[in-house]
Amino acid sequence: MEFQLSDEQEHLRRAVRDLAGSFGDDYWAEKDAEHAFPWEFYNAFAEGGWLGIAIPEEYGGGGLGVFEASLLLEEVAASGAGMNGCSTMHLTIFGLNTIVKHGSPELRKEILPRAAAGDLHVCFGVTEPDAGTDTTRISTYARRDGDDYVIDGRKVWITKAGQSQKMVLIARTSRRDEVAKPTDGMSLFLIDIDPDHVHLQPIKKLGRNAVQSYEVVFDGLRVPESARIGEEGKGFRYLLDGLNPERILLAHEALGIGRAALRRAVEYGKQRVVFGRPIGQNQGIAFPLAEAATRLDAAELMARQAAWRYDQGLPCGREANMAKFLCADAGFQAADRAIQTHGGMGYAQEYHVERYFREARLLRLAPVSQEMVLNYVSMHVLGLPKSY
Repeated sequence: MEFQLSDEQEHLRRAVRDLAGSFGDDYWAEKDAEHAFPWEFYNAFAEGGWLGIAIPEEYGGGGLGVFEASLLLEEVAASGAGMNGCSTMHLTIFGLNTIVKHGSPELRKEILPRAAAGDLHVCFGVTEPDAGTDTTRISTYARRDGDDYVIDGRKVWITKAGQSQKMVLIARTSRRDEVAKPTDGMSLFLIDIDPDHVHLQPIKKLGRNAVQSYEVVFDGLRVPESARIGEEGKGFRYLLDGLNPERILLAHEALGIGRAALRRAVEYGKQRVVFGRPIGQNQGIAFPLAEAATRLDAAELMARQAAWRYDQGLPCGREANMAKFLCADAGFQAADRAIQTHGGMGYAQEYHVERYFREARLLRLAPVSQEMVLNYVSMHVLGLPKSY
């Protein structure tokens, strides 16, 4: 693994930084306050060809890896766009990875070029109200009916469902008590979001309000067999091809938010004068910011290693989960210190750090909680008995 980025990767970072930087903090504050999808931002990145960065070139994409996609999203977050900016596009990267790897040639030709061009929006349907992190307990069921499936059930926290035409959905095709292993009997589908049979309800939430999250109810949705991704009953295994990239990408997004918050805090520490001196001259301000920078840099190394291992085809569950844990904590700590540095003004929307704080907090919960990461490390890294 090379620690120095290549010339092409550095060029990518600069280009993304310039484009994302043209949408300032006031733009994102307005979109967040109005709960308005940032179409201008999304369309600019679509026109720049960035949405298909990890889609193979033969389907109109950039043909690059998760490493480059991570650099893209880190720069977007660091521009001040935070999760509001990243969430417009990161589903196109990790959500479609299952189609790239396991979809039929016909499905790839139908979906991937449109997704790369930006005119097809696809969301990712996994989490359920009564299942949460335990995906094996999902109850959304796809019942065979001739050559079709009929789907009934519920999903929750489905990002961008209201802007999407299609959803990558995991559902049971065999009941949990009918299979030998809990992870068996689940299948992946690429479904149309048909308003007659798919009902959406926005969820009111703390932050990242420019990109809505939804509760989704499926009521007798009929889909053809051709909508299934890969073999029936193997959906959980296919799902893992999206989960590790998801953790890696969101780890880099956490880094970006932390960088944005730290940048604001340092600027304020230099400019704000109290008792005749800049507050950044005081170690009570300077040391916590220096610690935040140190933790961000350390977490970045794990995130880079996870992305590199994934692109090399090496096992990366350990690294992806650790990267998510470390980056989420480092990003949140930086955002928290940014508010503290601003004092009372950090609580005001005018300085934007409160928005970074709200978005950084999300990454300690999603896409998997910090506690579940520690469960993974305890079991799969240390070999300790399962605790749940």
